[in-house]
Amino acid sequence: MNAFQSGADVLFILMGAIMVLAMHAGFAFLEVGTVRKKNQVNALVKIIADFAMSTVAYFFVGYGVAYGIDFFSSAQSLSEKNGYELVKFFFLLTFAAAIPAIISGGIAERARFYPQLLATAALVALVYPFFEGITWNGNLGIQALLEDTLGAPFHDFAGSVVVHAMGGWIALAAVVLLGHRHGRYAKDGTLYAHPPSSIPFLALGAWILTVGWFGFNVMSAQTVEAVSGLVALNSLMAMVGGILAALFVGKNDPGFIHNGPLAGLVAICAGSDVMHPLGALVTGLVAGALFVWTFTLTQNKWKIDDVLGVWPLHGLCGVWGGIAAGIFGQQALGGLGGVSLGAQLAGTLLGVVIALAGGAIVYGGLKATLGLRLSQEEEYQGADLSIHKISAEPEYKA
Repeated sequence: MNAFQSGADVLFILMGAIMVLAMHAGFAFLEVGTVRKKNQVNALVKIIADFAMSTVAYFFVGYGVAYGIDFFSSAQSLSEKNGYELVKFFFLLTFAAAIPAIISGGIAERARFYPQLLATAALVALVYPFFEGITWNGNLGIQALLEDTLGAPFHDFAGSVVVHAMGGWIALAAVVLLGHRHGRYAKDGTLYAHPPSSIPFLALGAWILTVGWFGFNVMSAQTVEAVSGLVALNSLMAMVGGILAALFVGKNDPGFIHNGPLAGLVAICAGSDVMHPLGALVTGLVAGALFVWTFTLTQNKWKIDDVLGVWPLHGLCGVWGGIAAGIFGQQALGGLGGVSLGAQLAGTLLGVVIALAGGAIVYGGLKATLGLRLSQEEEYQGADLSIHKISAEPEYKA
């Protein structure tokens, strides 16, 4: 029975890893559909290249930073229990690799290719696992301190803050350091629209992400014994809440509508295992509206050229998710309890500070040394031809 149990756990977490790996195709096609046609190839290449770089960085450095486990001195122990620790690494790697995939959408159409790969290596090796280890492995004693002083540790079941807010706030630092795309804003501040190149591709990316997200959330239990149907139902309710809010607040805009489920799913990650489904629905409704409102605000008023709106979607909805877990996880609101609003606020704030500082250091350092941006001519030509020497579709048919 022990062998069967360990084998079942390996299969369970392996399926989760595969589902989250598939989400990276969603990241790719969401970006492909949103950017202009001359940057579609670059969007596809960035996501797959970033995943490869993330794997190497997390294997050699990041996993050890977060969990104190390496793959050189303990191969025997890692192969025990049907290699559970090995597939657990695969699963957690797919989370780590989401950081550069999130950032990619914010810096699209104007970022140089190889400096971004170097940024990916630094972020996945050091910045992300530093906060991951604090939250999910109890590193530095911060979780114990929060429990002693605020009544509970910081609760983030599937990464509203650890993954999404981290990625979104790192992206904000990168976007600000890069500056807006040429021609995006006139000297008088007028916004010039860069419409999405393909709504069908954008929608496809959103659907792939939405389906894979149930592996992201449900499989965060990491064992068959710990799996909870409550996580699945709460994810569903937050997803539809995000859709409905984006539909009405976004006034039928397809870009907002297809990002709505993602906003709800970002927000529910943290508290999906402790909320009542009605709390999850409210969490999703708030997230969908928050995304539409803040995306419009950042683009139109603040002149932050975040191409896919990754700071509103992941950064701000991730922050809301961390806080919402401390609200709707309370027993008084139908939750299972065991959470503290104070701890959620403190843990979320810590994640934002680490993300902003890490993003500023990594991208600021690269900007000062190698440079981050394509030249104005390269940007005008498009990243596809400037970097990859090929366009998404030939201009003529043979």
